[in-house]
Amino acid sequence: MNKNLKLVVDNTFREKDRKYFFEKNELKIILNLYAKMVSEGSWKDYGLAISSKQVGFSVFKNSTENAMYKICKNFRPTNKNLKYLITDSKGKIYKNSDNLENLLKKTNWKKL
Repeated sequence: MNKNLKLVVDNTFREKDRKYFFEKNELKIILNLYAKMVSEGSWKDYGLAISSKQVGFSVFKNSTENAMYKICKNFRPTNKNLKYLITDSKGKIYKNSDNLENLLKKTNWKKL
């Protein structure tokens, strides 16, 4: 018998096992905006950046350029309004909020 194998019986969710990413409803809101902007011809491509502190949805006008915007979710914000951010490619914060849907709806993407 192999002594290195373990049988996992209790596979309940634990906070320390939590994966860091956008939740399903957050990703749906972002992808709906992305589809709208692609159909208008404003955005062409996207990328995801994932770390233990933040997840980011980067938006590109062309796939060969730097990201125009990054929609970020902070996992440990210092202020509740810093949970969701819209930043430029260098990290400068354009807008921030504690509600993703309101942040994206109230942003004028053509003037940003």
